[in-house]
Amino acid sequence: MEETGTETPRPGRPAPGRPVRGSASGRPVMAALDLLGRRWALRVLWELSLAPAGFRELQRRCERMSSSVLSTRLDELTGARLLTRADDEYRLTPLGAELVEALAPLEAWSGRWARGTGGPTDGGPAA
Repeated sequence: MEETGTETPRPGRPAPGRPVRGSASGRPVMAALDLLGRRWALRVLWELSLAPAGFRELQRRCERMSSSVLSTRLDELTGARLLTRADDEYRLTPLGAELVEALAPLEAWSGRWARGTGGPTDGGPAA
């Protein structure tokens, strides 16, 4: 069942207007940083920005992620209305796609940063 955004967020799930790790303010940016800073959250979003995937396919793409962590992240990201699930497949919502687009400057910056440090610029190991 897709969440409408009108239900009360579950305890422990970051949401605007509620205290989150590192901030009691409830500011939306702090809730977003808490959600996106959780282990594997950005990787899940990245993988689904490339193509929708079912649970097992997504777990395969996110090497070494346990099924319990993936399940938790999918629940959190779906609850935040960044993902949707239909026909056993997860995909970005328009809000999730907007977030990935907003992160594009960070990806560009990371390439410049990597070149400046002599590190890999494509995600592969350093030469």
